[in-house]
Amino acid sequence: MGISKLFTAGGVVIWPLLAASVLVVTLILERSWFWWQIYRYQERVVNTFLADYAQQPKAAIQELKQQPSLPIVRIFLAALSLEQATPDEFKLALESAAQAEIPLLKRFGTVFETVVGVAPLLGLLGTILGLIRALSSLQIGDVGTARASGVTAGIGEALVSTAIGLVVAMVTLLFANVFQGLYRRQRAAIADYGGQIEIAYRRYYRQFINRQTR
Repeated sequence: MGISKLFTAGGVVIWPLLAASVLVVTLILERSWFWWQIYRYQERVVNTFLADYAQQPKAAIQELKQQPSLPIVRIFLAALSLEQATPDEFKLALESAAQAEIPLLKRFGTVFETVVGVAPLLGLLGTILGLIRALSSLQIGDVGTARASGVTAGIGEALVSTAIGLVVAMVTLLFANVFQGLYRRQRAAIADYGGQIEIAYRRYYRQFINRQTR
């Protein structure tokens, strides 16, 4: 079945399904690039910063500012930007910044869920409309005639929209689950890195207080 015939067979619901598939592909590419950037640079940037922060805190912070696109970097900078914060204030700033990054990490999740739920229903609607169109031309006494054969072919074509809707939903669900898994891993990484920077800051703060009391 050619592309033009496919669209003809699917009926009017093919167009919203096509729009949904284009939208999903665009969002999948955006999310794939987003997560690839994080897992390509994040570990190296954080480990380098933690190693340098113990020796040269100010220089390490300036170097960290060169990577503002990483969520973990923005979280660190939000806490490190506080002037002479106590460890408790520093921890609170870290937690607040981490919460602020969650919407970005879960971005487009609602869109994926909507497409997964709506695409099969659109496909089913297209099939029902196709069946109505095909059966409306069938009259009593047409069984076994050429017209009945045409109706059978029309019923087969009507199922195309359901198949397309299911394909769109399955592909969307697959990538939505992948991105959800990456989100969970990132939350765990943020908690881990947050604990490490908090320990490093407590050591720095202790040294700062000791210098002030001398």
